[in-house]
Amino acid sequence: MDDISLAAVALLCLAALAAGWIDAVVGGGGLLQLPALLVGFPQLPPAYLLGTNKAVSIVGTSAAAITYTRKAPVDVRTAVRIGLAALAGSVAGAFFAAGINSAVLRPLIMVILLGVLAFVLLRPAFGSTAPPPGPVTRRRVLAAIAVAGLGIGFYDGLIGPGTGTFLVIALVAILHMDLVTASATTKIVNVCTNFGALVMFAHQGTVLWRLAALMALFNLAGGTLGARMALKKGSGFVRGVLVVVVVGLVAKLAYDQWAA
Repeated sequence: MDDISLAAVALLCLAALAAGWIDAVVGGGGLLQLPALLVGFPQLPPAYLLGTNKAVSIVGTSAAAITYTRKAPVDVRTAVRIGLAALAGSVAGAFFAAGINSAVLRPLIMVILLGVLAFVLLRPAFGSTAPPPGPVTRRRVLAAIAVAGLGIGFYDGLIGPGTGTFLVIALVAILHMDLVTASATTKIVNVCTNFGALVMFAHQGTVLWRLAALMALFNLAGGTLGARMALKKGSGFVRGVLVVVVVGLVAKLAYDQWAA
Protein backbone atom coordinates (compact mmCIF):
# COMPACT_ATOMS: atom_id res chain seq x y z
CA MET A 1 0.00 0.00 0.00
CA ASP A 2 3.01 2.28 0.41
CA ASP A 3 3.59 2.62 -3.34
CA ILE A 4 0.04 3.66 -4.25
CA SER A 5 -1.22 7.27 -4.29
CA LEU A 6 -3.90 8.63 -1.97
CA ALA A 7 -6.14 9.31 -4.98
CA ALA A 8 -5.85 5.67 -6.07
CA VAL A 9 -6.73 4.48 -2.56
CA ALA A 10 -9.78 6.78 -2.55
CA LEU A 11 -10.95 5.37 -5.89
CA LEU A 12 -10.49 1.81 -4.62
CA CYS A 13 -12.61 2.62 -1.56
CA LEU A 14 -15.37 4.11 -3.73
CA ALA A 15 -15.22 1.01 -5.93
CA ALA A 16 -15.58 -1.15 -2.80
CA LEU A 17 -18.62 0.89 -1.69
CA ALA A 18 -20.32 0.52 -5.08
CA ALA A 19 -19.34 -3.15 -5.31
CA GLY A 20 -20.86 -3.86 -1.89
CA TRP A 21 -24.15 -2.26 -2.98
CA ILE A 22 -24.24 -4.13 -6.31
CA ASP A 23 -23.27 -7.41 -4.67
CA ALA A 24 -26.05 -7.14 -2.10
CA VAL A 25 -28.73 -6.34 -4.69
CA VAL A 26 -27.92 -8.80 -7.43
CA GLY A 27 -24.31 -10.01 -7.13
CA GLY A 28 -21.39 -9.25 -9.42
CA GLY A 29 -19.78 -6.50 -7.34
CA GLY A 30 -16.41 -8.15 -7.84
CA LEU A 31 -16.62 -7.26 -11.53
CA LEU A 32 -16.25 -3.65 -10.42
CA GLN A 33 -13.90 -4.21 -7.51
CA LEU A 34 -11.42 -6.57 -9.18
CA PRO A 35 -10.82 -4.36 -12.25
CA ALA A 36 -10.26 -1.44 -9.84
CA LEU A 37 -7.57 -3.48 -8.10
CA LEU A 38 -6.07 -4.39 -11.47
CA VAL A 39 -5.79 -0.68 -12.30
CA GLY A 40 -4.40 0.21 -8.86
CA PHE A 41 -1.79 -2.56 -8.81
CA PRO A 42 -0.98 -3.51 -12.43
CA GLN A 43 2.41 -4.87 -11.41
CA LEU A 44 1.14 -7.45 -8.90
CA PRO A 45 0.44 -11.11 -9.76
CA PRO A 46 -3.31 -11.81 -10.14
CA ALA A 47 -3.35 -14.07 -7.06
CA TYR A 48 -2.69 -11.05 -4.79
CA LEU A 49 -5.55 -9.10 -6.36
CA LEU A 50 -7.91 -12.07 -6.15
CA GLY A 51 -6.97 -12.68 -2.51
CA THR A 52 -7.43 -9.03 -1.54
CA ASN A 53 -10.74 -8.93 -3.40
CA LYS A 54 -11.97 -11.90 -1.32
CA ALA A 55 -10.87 -10.30 1.98
CA VAL A 56 -12.89 -7.18 1.11
CA SER A 57 -15.94 -8.94 -0.32
CA ILE A 58 -16.55 -11.28 2.61
CA VAL A 59 -17.26 -8.32 4.90
CA GLY A 60 -19.96 -6.73 2.73
CA THR A 61 -21.45 -10.11 1.83
CA SER A 62 -21.72 -11.09 5.50
CA ALA A 63 -23.49 -7.81 6.33
CA ALA A 64 -25.92 -8.32 3.44
CA ALA A 65 -26.57 -11.93 4.51
CA ILE A 66 -27.45 -10.83 8.07
CA THR A 67 -29.76 -8.08 6.77
CA TYR A 68 -31.55 -10.47 4.39
CA THR A 69 -32.04 -13.34 6.84
CA ARG A 70 -33.74 -11.00 9.29
CA LYS A 71 -36.43 -9.93 6.81
CA ALA A 72 -36.53 -12.23 3.77
CA PRO A 73 -38.12 -15.74 3.56
CA VAL A 74 -34.82 -17.62 3.31
CA ASP A 75 -34.54 -21.41 3.64
CA VAL A 76 -31.39 -21.26 5.73
CA ARG A 77 -30.94 -25.05 5.78
CA THR A 78 -30.88 -25.30 1.98
CA ALA A 79 -28.66 -22.22 1.73
CA VAL A 80 -26.14 -23.70 4.17
CA ARG A 81 -26.07 -27.05 2.34
CA ILE A 82 -25.35 -25.29 -0.95
CA GLY A 83 -22.89 -23.04 0.85
CA LEU A 84 -20.86 -25.92 2.29
CA ALA A 85 -20.54 -27.45 -1.19
CA ALA A 86 -19.58 -24.03 -2.51
CA LEU A 87 -16.96 -23.66 0.20
CA ALA A 88 -15.32 -26.91 -0.92
CA GLY A 89 -15.48 -25.79 -4.54
CA SER A 90 -13.99 -22.38 -3.77
CA VAL A 91 -11.05 -23.88 -1.85
CA ALA A 92 -10.28 -26.06 -4.88
CA GLY A 93 -10.62 -23.09 -7.24
CA ALA A 94 -8.36 -20.87 -5.12
CA PHE A 95 -5.73 -23.62 -5.10
CA PHE A 96 -5.46 -23.33 -8.89
CA ALA A 97 -5.81 -19.51 -9.00
CA ALA A 98 -2.07 -18.85 -8.64
CA GLY A 99 -1.56 -20.18 -12.18
CA ILE A 100 -4.01 -17.75 -13.83
CA ASN A 101 -2.59 -15.35 -16.41
CA SER A 102 -4.05 -11.85 -16.05
CA ALA A 103 -4.28 -11.60 -19.86
CA VAL A 104 -7.11 -14.15 -19.91
CA LEU A 105 -9.21 -12.62 -17.11
CA ARG A 106 -10.97 -9.85 -19.07
CA PRO A 107 -12.03 -11.83 -22.17
CA LEU A 108 -13.11 -14.81 -20.05
CA ILE A 109 -15.29 -12.71 -17.76
CA MET A 110 -16.71 -10.79 -20.74
CA VAL A 111 -17.81 -13.98 -22.52
CA ILE A 112 -19.50 -15.25 -19.36
CA LEU A 113 -21.29 -11.93 -18.85
CA LEU A 114 -22.59 -11.89 -22.42
CA GLY A 115 -24.14 -15.28 -21.78
CA VAL A 116 -25.76 -13.97 -18.59
CA LEU A 117 -27.13 -10.90 -20.40
CA ALA A 118 -28.61 -12.97 -23.23
CA PHE A 119 -30.27 -15.30 -20.74
CA VAL A 120 -31.87 -12.50 -18.71
CA LEU A 121 -33.07 -10.51 -21.73
CA LEU A 122 -34.57 -13.56 -23.44
CA ARG A 123 -36.50 -14.47 -20.28
CA PRO A 124 -38.59 -11.37 -19.40
CA ALA A 125 -40.41 -13.12 -16.56
CA PHE A 126 -37.21 -14.51 -15.07
CA GLY A 127 -37.29 -14.20 -11.30
CA SER A 128 -40.47 -12.10 -11.22
CA THR A 129 -43.09 -14.84 -10.87
CA ALA A 130 -44.05 -16.49 -7.59
CA PRO A 131 -42.46 -19.89 -6.92
CA PRO A 132 -44.73 -22.94 -7.28
CA PRO A 133 -46.46 -24.08 -4.07
CA GLY A 134 -45.15 -27.01 -2.08
CA PRO A 135 -41.67 -28.12 -0.96
CA VAL A 136 -38.71 -28.16 -3.33
CA THR A 137 -37.93 -31.68 -4.57
CA ARG A 138 -34.80 -33.48 -3.42
CA ARG A 139 -33.60 -33.71 -7.05
CA ARG A 140 -33.70 -29.93 -7.44
CA VAL A 141 -31.85 -29.39 -4.17
CA LEU A 142 -29.13 -31.85 -5.25
CA ALA A 143 -28.89 -30.09 -8.62
CA ALA A 144 -28.51 -26.74 -6.84
CA ILE A 145 -25.78 -28.20 -4.60
CA ALA A 146 -23.90 -29.50 -7.66
CA VAL A 147 -24.29 -26.44 -9.90
CA ALA A 148 -24.59 -23.49 -7.51
CA GLY A 149 -22.45 -25.13 -4.84
CA LEU A 150 -19.56 -27.09 -6.29
CA GLY A 151 -19.55 -25.60 -9.80
CA ILE A 152 -19.99 -21.89 -9.10
CA GLY A 153 -18.00 -22.25 -5.87
CA PHE A 154 -15.03 -23.51 -7.89
CA TYR A 155 -15.39 -20.53 -10.25
CA ASP A 156 -15.52 -18.17 -7.26
CA GLY A 157 -12.24 -19.47 -5.88
CA LEU A 158 -10.58 -19.54 -9.28
CA ILE A 159 -11.67 -16.13 -10.62
CA GLY A 160 -14.52 -14.77 -8.48
CA PRO A 161 -16.19 -11.76 -10.16
CA GLY A 162 -19.80 -12.39 -11.12
CA THR A 163 -20.27 -15.25 -8.67
CA GLY A 164 -23.23 -13.61 -6.95
CA THR A 165 -24.94 -12.95 -10.28
CA PHE A 166 -24.42 -16.54 -11.42
CA LEU A 167 -25.71 -17.86 -8.09
CA VAL A 168 -28.88 -15.76 -8.34
CA ILE A 169 -29.56 -17.04 -11.85
CA ALA A 170 -28.86 -20.66 -10.86
CA LEU A 171 -31.14 -20.51 -7.81
CA VAL A 172 -34.00 -18.93 -9.77
CA ALA A 173 -33.61 -21.45 -12.61
CA ILE A 174 -33.17 -24.59 -10.47
CA LEU A 175 -35.14 -23.89 -7.28
CA HIS A 176 -37.73 -21.50 -8.85
CA MET A 177 -37.05 -18.73 -6.33
CA ASP A 178 -38.07 -15.13 -6.92
CA LEU A 179 -35.17 -12.70 -7.36
CA VAL A 180 -35.28 -11.24 -3.84
CA THR A 181 -35.26 -14.68 -2.18
CA ALA A 182 -32.52 -15.84 -4.57
CA SER A 183 -30.43 -12.76 -3.72
CA ALA A 184 -30.90 -13.43 0.00
CA THR A 185 -29.95 -17.11 -0.35
CA THR A 186 -26.99 -16.17 -2.53
CA LYS A 187 -25.50 -14.01 0.24
CA ILE A 188 -25.35 -16.99 2.61
CA VAL A 189 -23.76 -19.17 -0.07
CA ASN A 190 -21.39 -16.37 -1.03
CA VAL A 191 -20.14 -16.00 2.54
CA CYS A 192 -19.13 -19.67 2.41
CA THR A 193 -17.37 -19.38 -0.95
CA ASN A 194 -15.57 -16.20 0.08
CA PHE A 195 -14.43 -17.79 3.33
CA GLY A 196 -13.14 -20.95 1.63
CA ALA A 197 -11.21 -19.01 -1.01
CA LEU A 198 -9.89 -16.49 1.53
CA VAL A 199 -8.49 -19.26 3.73
CA MET A 200 -6.53 -20.61 0.76
CA PHE A 201 -5.30 -17.17 -0.34
CA ALA A 202 -4.27 -16.33 3.24
CA HIS A 203 -2.41 -19.62 3.49
CA GLN A 204 -0.56 -18.75 0.28
CA GLY A 205 0.23 -15.26 1.61
CA THR A 206 -1.50 -13.47 -1.28
CA VAL A 207 -3.69 -10.94 0.58
CA LEU A 208 -2.90 -7.21 1.01
CA TRP A 209 -4.41 -7.04 4.48
CA ARG A 210 -4.04 -3.32 5.23
CA LEU A 211 -5.67 -2.26 1.97
CA ALA A 212 -8.35 -4.95 2.36
CA ALA A 213 -9.26 -3.69 5.85
CA LEU A 214 -9.74 -0.13 4.59
CA MET A 215 -11.77 -1.14 1.54
CA ALA A 216 -13.84 -3.55 3.64
CA LEU A 217 -15.31 -0.67 5.66
CA PHE A 218 -16.75 0.84 2.47
CA ASN A 219 -17.86 -2.56 1.16
CA LEU A 220 -19.68 -3.14 4.46
CA ALA A 221 -21.64 0.12 4.11
CA GLY A 222 -22.54 -0.65 0.50
CA GLY A 223 -23.63 -4.20 1.30
CA THR A 224 -25.92 -3.14 4.14
CA LEU A 225 -27.55 -0.37 2.08
CA GLY A 226 -28.00 -2.60 -1.00
CA ALA A 227 -29.72 -5.38 0.94
CA ARG A 228 -32.17 -2.93 2.51
CA MET A 229 -33.04 -1.40 -0.87
CA ALA A 230 -33.58 -4.81 -2.49
CA LEU A 231 -35.92 -5.89 0.31
CA LYS A 232 -37.87 -2.65 0.08
CA LYS A 233 -38.20 -2.41 -3.72
CA GLY A 234 -38.65 -6.09 -4.69
CA SER A 235 -37.83 -8.34 -7.67
CA GLY A 236 -38.51 -5.77 -10.39
CA PHE A 237 -35.87 -3.48 -8.95
CA VAL A 238 -33.36 -6.34 -8.64
CA ARG A 239 -33.93 -7.40 -12.26
CA GLY A 240 -33.42 -3.83 -13.49
CA VAL A 241 -30.17 -3.50 -11.56
CA LEU A 242 -29.04 -6.88 -12.92
CA VAL A 243 -29.50 -5.81 -16.54
CA VAL A 244 -27.86 -2.40 -16.02
CA VAL A 245 -24.88 -3.89 -14.18
CA VAL A 246 -24.26 -6.60 -16.75
CA VAL A 247 -24.53 -4.20 -19.72
CA GLY A 248 -22.23 -1.68 -18.07
CA LEU A 249 -19.63 -4.26 -17.15
CA VAL A 250 -19.62 -5.86 -20.61
CA ALA A 251 -19.07 -2.42 -22.15
CA LYS A 252 -16.28 -1.63 -19.68
CA LEU A 253 -14.49 -4.94 -20.19
CA ALA A 254 -14.84 -4.67 -23.97
CA TYR A 255 -13.31 -1.18 -23.90
CA ASP A 256 -10.45 -2.36 -21.65
CA GLN A 257 -9.75 -5.29 -23.96
CA TRP A 258 -9.81 -3.06 -27.06
CA ALA A 259 -7.58 -0.43 -25.40
CA ALA A 260 -5.07 -3.11 -24.39
